[in-house]
Amino acid sequence: MNKQIILALMVTALLVGGAVVFTKSDSPEKTLGEVYSATIVEGKQIIEIKANSGYSPRLISAKAGIPTTIKMETLNTFDCSASLVIPEISYQKFLKPTGTEEIEIPAEKAKGTMQGLCSMGMYSFQIEFI
Repeated sequence: MNKQIILALMVTALLVGGAVVFTKSDSPEKTLGEVYSATIVEGKQIIEIKANSGYSPRLISAKAGIPTTIKMETLNTFDCSASLVIPEISYQKFLKPTGTEEIEIPAEKAKGTMQGLCSMGMYSFQIEFI
């Protein structure tokens, strides 16, 4: 009887340990991927994001307090990533299946962390204004 209890405890410990190892994340960069930087052209920031089965890049670093344009590019995008929501600027739109949508962010809104996500919340990206 003691061997069965010990075996059951060992199996449980292995399962719990495996779950912790595979789900633990130390930082947003590890869950969101590589950090990309915005491009500044003539005093305006440009952020380019592709929407198709998610968003790429998922983490963007940008300067705070600068007028910013997000260029959302779609190419045969028919999944929920075409239904874009950016709560911080009250933006909600269903993107065309193929094309580029320009989203303007005024300088006073370009601060902190801004998140964009699909309407279902399955896919997301973050812009960190620093």
